[in-house]
Formats: sequence, C-alpha cells, structure tokens
Amino acid sequence: MSFLRVKKVAELMSAHKRSYARHTTEGIALLGQMIRHGRKQRKMTEMELAERLGIARSTIQRLEKGDPKVEIGLMFEAAHLVGIRLFDLDEKGIRDLSQRITDRIAILPKHVRKPKKALIDAF
Repeated sequence: MSFLRVKKVAELMSAHKRSYARHTTEGIALLGQMIRHGRKQRKMTEMELAERLGIARSTIQRLEKGDPKVEIGLMFEAAHLVGIRLFDLDEKGIRDLSQRITDRIAILPKHVRKPKKALIDAF
C-alpha cells in the first residue's frame, strides 16, 4: 500500500467519531470525577499520578474528563491508586465472584447460533 493511501485510510478512521450511549458516557465521566476527587483528597498532582501509572499527564487529564478512549485498565488502575473501590467486594470477593462467573460460563453452550428460519417447501 502506498504512503498516500495509508495516510488517507488513517484520516478516514480518525474522522469517524464513535458514538456511545448516554449511560456509558455519564458513567465514564462519573468515574473520571471520582478519580479526580480521590487524587485531590490524597493530595496527589496529575503528574504524580501519571508517573505512578507510567503514562503522560495529558492522559490523566483525559481520564479525569471522562474520555471514553482512555483504556479501561488505566481507569481501573488509577481508581485503585487513589483509593476508589470499583466493586463492593474486596480482592478475595472479586476472585470468588470471577470464579463463579467462570463456572457459569463453562456450563453454557460453546457457540451461540441464531435459530434457522423455518424452511417453507410447499411448492
């Protein structure tokens, strides 16, 4: 692929803005606000939190503003570092719940198939 063609594809991809449900954007914004609040309660600067996470300060700013393109793992890790519990469980409770869900998944069918349309063969 030529350089110009790659550049054109990249421009088209960046021009397309992903839409999210209102519930999703509000939830991400809330988590970002909670992280900002927790960071300030712990008297941490954006730069200190960024260094602890190994990311740029600008990513912390995006995270705290509720940018949905920030990796969820970074959001979870930032929340943990500033003392926000994301689940009403401790670490053991999360592991136990995860194991129960894994067990439930194991008993489900391996593949999900849509039902076939009824064949009408009356000629």
